[in-house]
Amino acid sequence: MNLIERRHQFEENKRIYESAKLTFLGVDGFDVYNSSIPFYWQGKRYIYGRVEKREEWARSWVRLFEESGRDEWTLVKDSMLYQLEDPYISIIGGQLVLGGTHVRIRQSRIDTYYGYFYRGIDLNNLYYFTTGPDYMKDIRLVQLAGGKIGVFSRPRNEEVRRLFGSESLVGFTVIDNLDELSAEVIENAAYIPGLFGKDEWGGCNQAYCLDSGKVGVIGHLCYKAPAEGEEQLTYMNYSMVLDPATREVHDMRIIGTRPCYPDGPAKKTNLNDCCFTSGIVMREDGKADLYSGIGDTEVGRIVIDYPFEGWGPIMDFGAPADFHGE
Repeated sequence: MNLIERRHQFEENKRIYESAKLTFLGVDGFDVYNSSIPFYWQGKRYIYGRVEKREEWARSWVRLFEESGRDEWTLVKDSMLYQLEDPYISIIGGQLVLGGTHVRIRQSRIDTYYGYFYRGIDLNNLYYFTTGPDYMKDIRLVQLAGGKIGVFSRPRNEEVRRLFGSESLVGFTVIDNLDELSAEVIENAAYIPGLFGKDEWGGCNQAYCLDSGKVGVIGHLCYKAPAEGEEQLTYMNYSMVLDPATREVHDMRIIGTRPCYPDGPAKKTNLNDCCFTSGIVMREDGKADLYSGIGDTEVGRIVIDYPFEGWGPIMDFGAPADFHGE
């Protein structure tokens, strides 16, 4: 079954309990989209967002916002500013790890892009510590039950298409500590087979260690939809469960599509059907808030059933006293 067929099946049976947009204050004239998941630090709730003008492309910054109301976030003044796209966070060994995509421009054209990584316990003083491979986005980290670190890669190039038929792959490897994270380690992560069909692509956006020892993955699935004129890009939210020892995948399924979120504008006309996944945050009622960039202009939130049901709850490794996890 290809992604279009799987999408139709999801749309006929979906359960969306709530749908909302996030409001970002303090950045008038700019869009905020493709955010991290929300997180608590020193008793306050924050989120990192990609900040960019509607008419510009590949000229964005990552800024820190503090929760100021229901689905409302206000810019933290004088916080660190990162020349990155599409931020994401992980808690590894009691430290906050912030990642994002840095685009390198040469003679006014995009030359290449990398994943940049920062770490620390002070949100105002995170340290840049490593860089991912050339032309690779969507690198993600997760602390595993034994204390090691799972690393997800996302190669996407013409060689991948020639060898596998899909536009991208997802790889997975394990390292002992953050000091081992390097472009070479990420580049050499073993591929997870069978995730994408011909001309499809996707990646991991947020990973969670489950008490079963498996890894819960929240990511994006994509395909190009036939249309008159400009080709339409479809991005959807999905979940799966990965065995970190065997790289065997279980229960891979779509959990959100653009119509699940409130209507809104798109940065380009071919992005009307785009929801670029951030991840989930558990709720007190046992359901999950799923966050996603929508249309490359805004951030949306929907309430869904816990996507890893049957594989155990998300583990809390006991972060330092100043970190209060979701």
